[in-house]
Amino acid sequence: MALDNLISVSFTKEELVKLDNHLKGIKAVLKDKTVNLTPEERGQYGRIANQNKLIVNKAKKYMETHPDWVPRFVDKKEFDRDYEARTAVEDRVKALENLTQQLVDTKTLLDHDNYNNALTFYRMVRFLSEENEPGAGTVYQDMKVLFHKSSTEEEAVENG
Repeated sequence: MALDNLISVSFTKEELVKLDNHLKGIKAVLKDKTVNLTPEERGQYGRIANQNKLIVNKAKKYMETHPDWVPRFVDKKEFDRDYEARTAVEDRVKALENLTQQLVDTKTLLDHDNYNNALTFYRMVRFLSEENEPGAGTVYQDMKVLFHKSSTEEEAVENG
């Protein structure tokens, strides 16, 4: 019985070049405008939760309607630049996260198909080796070592 093929997709060389060029373009736009925090810095600064976004949004609204209430030591122009940039970045992050998840999900199905077909091939090579097919024993022995990670994994493959 044939295995289920969960996904069938391919990219032309031109499509891959186009994707790579767009990614290079994104990198070029972001150069010198983004940072890479260390894990410790990420923990130090954290993320702004939805409740805190509401606080920022409400404060911005009131700063606009009551500019005389903004403390002199708060740079309102810088606050506005940061606010606008954060909003722009957040919109792009959501779009990129969506695309990233689509690529990850597609890769997951491709990996699944490849792995199941590789196991089927391995089982066939094992059978051919047992039938003394010339060269099959060498291939079987070469692949067999990949399944010695745990006895339950090997048993599942061997009995599959």
